[in-house]
Amino acid sequence: MTDIRRLDAVLERMAVRELPLQVHGEVPTPSVDIFEREARFIDEVLAPLVTRVAQLRVIFEHVSTRAAVAYVCGARAGVAATVTPQHLLLNRNALFQGGLRPHLFCLPVLKTEADRRAIVEVVASGNPRFFLGTDSAPHARRAKEAACGCAGVFSAHAGIELYAAAFEQAGMLPRLEDFAAGFGADFYRLPRNRSTITLQKRDWSPPASYPLGTDELVPMAAGETLHWQLKS
Repeated sequence: MTDIRRLDAVLERMAVRELPLQVHGEVPTPSVDIFEREARFIDEVLAPLVTRVAQLRVIFEHVSTRAAVAYVCGARAGVAATVTPQHLLLNRNALFQGGLRPHLFCLPVLKTEADRRAIVEVVASGNPRFFLGTDSAPHARRAKEAACGCAGVFSAHAGIELYAAAFEQAGMLPRLEDFAAGFGADFYRLPRNRSTITLQKRDWSPPASYPLGTDELVPMAAGETLHWQLKS
């Protein structure tokens, strides 16, 4: 697809049928700086789309910049966003800590500390437009540690624990439940789940890798100490 306006008839029908659009928000143009692709997407694609198809509900998936936070906060009703654990916990320095870290390469790529703080602040504020979306990507080690490694961070092994770490660091741990289990259901117009899980304050470390067929999978925070654990 080279021009999203070619899909307007489909998107208008989605709006009528109350089907939300879930969109990865970056322009793929090679000439656009990789750190600017999300902001350019807002200006060139998302904002015009939200205006053209006024009843379409849109989820701006895995936002990574101050620009995305500002846009979603100021957008019309029916626009929301998901946030990954890596964009809450890490900035782009993590990609180069001690050398190139391919298992932290994802798209949208990690951004500046100012961008990360903006995401943390809006999530910690309890804004219902922002909710959990791990974008967890189980790529094999050989696909990540390659001359042209693929993008994606595997976080499903400790998703809720990683979010708990981010909320605890922000001093807003009581707001984790709505972010993780309430706001998304509300946006999708689904009943909130009445079952619960329990997190316990207990130090543990994800393994260096998990088996994946004939290969292996390197998880986010491999070998690091996490301070929350899902109680079995």
